[in-house]
Amino acid sequence: MIRKNIKRTIVLAISFTALLLGSLPAFSEQMYIPIPSYRVGPYAAGGTGYYGGILDYYNLKNIRDGGVGGVQLIWSECETEYAVERGVECYKRMKDREGGALFFDPLSVGIAIALNEVVRADKIPMITVNHGMSETMDGEVFPYVFPLGMGVPDEYNATVRFMAHLVTGDNPNTVDLKAAMSGKKVVTLFHGSPYGRNALEYMDAMGEEYGFEHHKIEIPHPGNEQGSQWTRIRKLKPDFVFLRGWGVMNPVAIQAAARIGFPVDHLIGNIWSNSDEDVRPAGKAAHGYQAITTHPAGIFTKVQQEIIDIVYGDGKGDLQDKSRLGSVYHNLGITAGIMHVEAIINAQKRWGNKALNARQVRWGFENIYFDEKRVEELGATGLLAPMKVTCKDHIGGHNSKFQKYDVEKRQWEIVTPWIKSQAPPEMLYSLAEIYRSENKIEKRDCNNPDDRDNWTLEGEQPPVPEGVSTWSS
Repeated sequence: MIRKNIKRTIVLAISFTALLLGSLPAFSEQMYIPIPSYRVGPYAAGGTGYYGGILDYYNLKNIRDGGVGGVQLIWSECETEYAVERGVECYKRMKDREGGALFFDPLSVGIAIALNEVVRADKIPMITVNHGMSETMDGEVFPYVFPLGMGVPDEYNATVRFMAHLVTGDNPNTVDLKAAMSGKKVVTLFHGSPYGRNALEYMDAMGEEYGFEHHKIEIPHPGNEQGSQWTRIRKLKPDFVFLRGWGVMNPVAIQAAARIGFPVDHLIGNIWSNSDEDVRPAGKAAHGYQAITTHPAGIFTKVQQEIIDIVYGDGKGDLQDKSRLGSVYHNLGITAGIMHVEAIINAQKRWGNKALNARQVRWGFENIYFDEKRVEELGATGLLAPMKVTCKDHIGGHNSKFQKYDVEKRQWEIVTPWIKSQAPPEMLYSLAEIYRSENKIEKRDCNNPDDRDNWTLEGEQPPVPEGVSTWSS
């Protein structure tokens, strides 16, 4: 009798377990992405907005689409505080988790420079949207670094074009720079960091070519003290001040300009001096302030509305302050998330809808192509700039707009069309060649058809390698 009861109990337990397992969803593959965020410190506004936008887009893909190609995206965060040492520590701690990181995206020039050779050795892509060493544009020398969007020389070139537009009223894409800028005086007020000093020699070269004086004035980190610098600016009496700021430095600069009577609409902010967090603390002094952007502010696209409806509607939004939805930093994060996912999609076109590794996703980044049709498919028209990344050009975009801040409306207004940078790439390629020579790096050949890693999604379809699923374009 006891044996029968034991047997019956075992049968019931097995049946219940089978029923329970049958009711659970099938196990899904996963792909891991580290998030080296900074949510505290003087630059927290940038970190929370940027990584908030990225995570909101990842959540949109997971909730709406079941992941990427049926594979869920997973992640974990590590606080860097925008410090190089902590950023490198976060990279080392996270790179091998969950089967290995697909890529690493630190929003810090200092961290990126420290990791340039580390990611080469580890064969893990590093994404530096709108920042990083300018010469990392050259994919032949830096195959694992992707400064997607806009390089620093692009930023300088577009800004001088915008200044010339303010002088003449002509289209910034076609304005005669020498006629407009000859005899003018430009000050670059820059953050005292590798980011702030990056490629200043290119602005010097533009001054020589187009006939304007260029003066460089540094603001020590974090940027609260600027009195002596603005005293110098008052004596120089420049026509324009180009603000290469970051964090608390920016509203201080705007207020300082107002105090000395410098016209704020001729104080032109760079790509990291263009957010709500830069202008709102400056109060009325910020009215009319203008800045470059690759990702206009506001909520005006399908993808943004889907994030609000689906992600925040499901209680999974990353921003605690929902008033920051549509802000510059959050929109930049969304565009970065789109780039990340597009690289995965590209790689899955070659290797199939499955979990990928870092080397496969590196190839996906090198084949990003956002034309008008693709941008519309992604629901990001007007938010995401045209972009074509290649083996040789790891920036891919080189496009920007300018926006003007209205204090009364508490919002930015776009004041130009997309401006295509005309910065010659030869300078960056020559800098990359110097770096390659000094560091004894073997250069790959983007024109070598026998190098599988250089094949693109366009043109003739290459043969499918052994063990790889059928190609689809």
